[in-house]
Amino acid sequence: MYDFTIVGGGIVGLSTAYSLVQRYPNSKILVLEKEGSWAAHQTGNNSGVIHSGIYYKPGSYKAEFTKAGKKELIEFCEKHEVNHEVCGKVIVATKKEEIPHLDKLYEQGKVNGLDINLLSAEELKEVEPFANGEKAIYVREAGIVNYKDVCKKIVSLLEIQSHTLKLNSKVINIVENDDLVTIETNNESFQSKFLINCAGLYSDHVASQVIDRVKELKIIPFRGEYYKIKDEKKHIVNNLIYPIPNPSFPFMGVHFTRMIDGGVEVGPNAVLSLRREGYHKTSFQWKEFFESVSYPGLWKLGSKYWKEGTKEMYRSYSKRAFIKDAQRLIPVIQREDLEPAPSGVRAQALLKDGRLLDDFYFINGKNSVHVCNAPSPAATASLSIGKAIVDKIEESFAKVIV
Repeated sequence: MYDFTIVGGGIVGLSTAYSLVQRYPNSKILVLEKEGSWAAHQTGNNSGVIHSGIYYKPGSYKAEFTKAGKKELIEFCEKHEVNHEVCGKVIVATKKEEIPHLDKLYEQGKVNGLDINLLSAEELKEVEPFANGEKAIYVREAGIVNYKDVCKKIVSLLEIQSHTLKLNSKVINIVENDDLVTIETNNESFQSKFLINCAGLYSDHVASQVIDRVKELKIIPFRGEYYKIKDEKKHIVNNLIYPIPNPSFPFMGVHFTRMIDGGVEVGPNAVLSLRREGYHKTSFQWKEFFESVSYPGLWKLGSKYWKEGTKEMYRSYSKRAFIKDAQRLIPVIQREDLEPAPSGVRAQALLKDGRLLDDFYFINGKNSVHVCNAPSPAATASLSIGKAIVDKIEESFAKVIV
């Protein structure tokens, strides 16, 4: 019998376990991960950015958790000697018509309490000499880290305190009763007073075993494809260079990211993945493909964003088109300067009416909490998300407190 069982060994699941240990040091915790390593999917295939929280609606989970989680993440890395850097980033208006959007984003960042300032075209050149822009926002609080390293450290801290962490343990059935939850995996079964679902790309599948409400949404996988700048050209990017987000499209756009290992990535685009863990163009799983394309919300989303979606698909297959988009930010970048880099897949919750859930989203069961939408910036906000989940448990499920 465990006090808490967490499904999912990415950074949100592990951070939740870490938060539970801080709050309930005498509890007995189990973490189940279906893969043979920790942080195998979204966490291990993201850009490694420590986000500032500038893009998110004031008062939203994303805004509040990113602001708090960023601070906690940096303090955690400093305390446990995890390699990271608060390097700052610029968000660039590359043409005059983008300046009103930049000014609006700047005001939102100030409301969110960020340390930011505006840069003229000349001042931008001092920060990023090769960047092209009419005006920019300088965000001092952004940084970089390898989130797999963060996860490794959390795992070691949990193991030191004798909690149970199991790899190669895929959850295949859950039965939730009034007093306990029974979790069946491909290897064995467990009983727990409480279940926390942090299964990322499969969070809706896990939740649907015990909650009817999850039918209101579906996780749709979007693949982000990247290139890497060859070593001899890495000097053209100092840190992080982002465009002004397209106000008519819910994805960030191609940007330049210096990684903590010294490499520089360019991307991503955003295309529908034909399987939930589809990291390649050829990745396909019939059941998951049919599940996505038969969902009415996807067709409604497509009808709204078909122009932008067509451009993303074209850029996926045309390096020339990808380069053209990247040259908006750094004109000197050329086709021969880039080589393919690994892709990532974003688990994005979509409602039946075609709306993308724009915030972190939680659903309560009888003795469970299900994290049913935690895309970027969830890695940055993970420690804060973990604390929020523990708060939810305290507020709504006092009978399971140990």
